[in-house]
Amino acid sequence: MTLHNISSLLLLALVVGFVAIPVNSSSASGRLFINAIPTNREGPGFSSQAESRVARKSVARIVTQIQRADYEGDRVALKRLYNDLEAFADDKTIGSRVRYWRGFAQWRRAFNGFNESANDLEQDLALALSEFEKAASQDPNFVDAKIAAASCLQNISALRYTGNDLAGAREPMQKSLPLLKQAEAAQPDNPRLLWVLGAYRFYNPPERGGGQAFAIETYEKGLQAARRHKSSTKDVLTPSWGEPELLMSLAFANLNKKQPDLAAAERYAQQALSLVPYWHYVRDLLLPQIRNARNKKP
Repeated sequence: MTLHNISSLLLLALVVGFVAIPVNSSSASGRLFINAIPTNREGPGFSSQAESRVARKSVARIVTQIQRADYEGDRVALKRLYNDLEAFADDKTIGSRVRYWRGFAQWRRAFNGFNESANDLEQDLALALSEFEKAASQDPNFVDAKIAAASCLQNISALRYTGNDLAGAREPMQKSLPLLKQAEAAQPDNPRLLWVLGAYRFYNPPERGGGQAFAIETYEKGLQAARRHKSSTKDVLTPSWGEPELLMSLAFANLNKKQPDLAAAERYAQQALSLVPYWHYVRDLLLPQIRNARNKKP
């Protein structure tokens, strides 16, 4: 997940509202192949139960690869893994979660593309948005799908704004706000929601519900929530990411606030790397920026 070279996009916050901080998971070697499904030898439900177990195991493996490809900034792998999940997208039991992770792969493919000045960012975000909307349609109580959809809408808005399409920018931004309100009403301590809200608060003044100090408080609240929830979440298909991302955002915020706290910024970046040592953005971009700023400080 990356933030490099996107500060200009966040100027949109001053015009039309939220802009989520794009932030960056696995190169996967080769495709996955499902083992043969046992024949029905133990009653009518045997085959379907076996298929369900095999499907869940295969999807969980792909999800793990997606998360790693995201942190590694591997856009090629993210596209491939998005396609690998297609066979499971309409599963009656786990379909909404499959849709979420298909969306996640495209969402983070776009975020990583900001570092590379890729020209297909809005296409990636539109594909991600479609998957998140389908996930929420299949499971109306799936709050994380709504949070992710809102983030996609915000970033589509930002891209259009920087392309001087002001009318086109307002529509997706306006669509994102009810989704965030629904998520906040349902799960106010959701770490991924607080990660998105922190971005808005960082780039908006206090009179518009923001402020840099308020943003940092939001990230810290999200970090505490992520650490509380981590031990209770064991299902790979259930979104539980957030702690590394919130640490990264705290590092970024302390580097870029009006009065930078470079010691805090480096501390948070190192904590993020202790959780994800192969995180391309933090290791290769953010941490060097922090250290360069410390070296230049009189």
